[in-house]
Amino acid sequence: MIHFSRPALALALFLLLGRSSLVGQLAGSEPTISTDRPSVANSSVVVPKGYLQVENGLLVTRTQGQYVLDLPETNLRVGLLDKTELRFSVPDYFHTLTGNPPPSGFGDSAIGMKQQLGRLPENWNVAVIFFLSLPTGANSISSHGYDPGLQLPWSHQLSANWTAAGQVAFYWPTLAGTHNFTSETTFVFDHQLTKPWDAFVEYAGDFPDRGGSRQLLHFGSAYKITARQQLDFQLAAGLSRAAPDMFVGVGYSFLLRIAK
Repeated sequence: MIHFSRPALALALFLLLGRSSLVGQLAGSEPTISTDRPSVANSSVVVPKGYLQVENGLLVTRTQGQYVLDLPETNLRVGLLDKTELRFSVPDYFHTLTGNPPPSGFGDSAIGMKQQLGRLPENWNVAVIFFLSLPTGANSISSHGYDPGLQLPWSHQLSANWTAAGQVAFYWPTLAGTHNFTSETTFVFDHQLTKPWDAFVEYAGDFPDRGGSRQLLHFGSAYKITARQQLDFQLAAGLSRAAPDMFVGVGYSFLLRIAK
């Protein structure tokens, strides 16, 4: 997710989400965690039916000399059907560390659904995500609007160790009382360094109707402690004037079985 110094826009435009672990579930095998963290592009596969996935993290963003911390970046993903999941984004707490802040407080929450598409060519995965951001945050941070978003993450396994992936997305965040249509494009190369450890490089850009484009060069890595637990790290640098100067973050995610 691209993060900005103004917390209301950060949550409305880019809800967590994080990095796509690009390894799908093998039929008949023990489920392996596949997160939306820490890349901007979401995972192109769903959480297995009957499982709850909890993704968490913290991020420090620098924009024009101002540092903002946000946490816990918690996303709850529940596998409802074989290719369908329910999603809920817990409100982040934003705290300005330096500079002249907007006041600290909680951002907005969001609910959504994800549908993984079937009958695709071998080594391809594509999903559709719809979410709605709800104005539940602090008065100084909330967008004060009901802000929809549509995301289309995809991935294609190039070889045993390389995967190409990305996401096309469309957002309608509330800005000054009206929706500011914003399109997003991301592209990722992910390399499996060892069986539990991978790293990626990503381009991510969003292009609002009002305001300059926000483009990033994004790097990250994830390590599976076990098949159902993951640690991640991310670092990004802005490529355009309207983008953050940089951000850095870490995260921890886990997968739990909640139903047969």
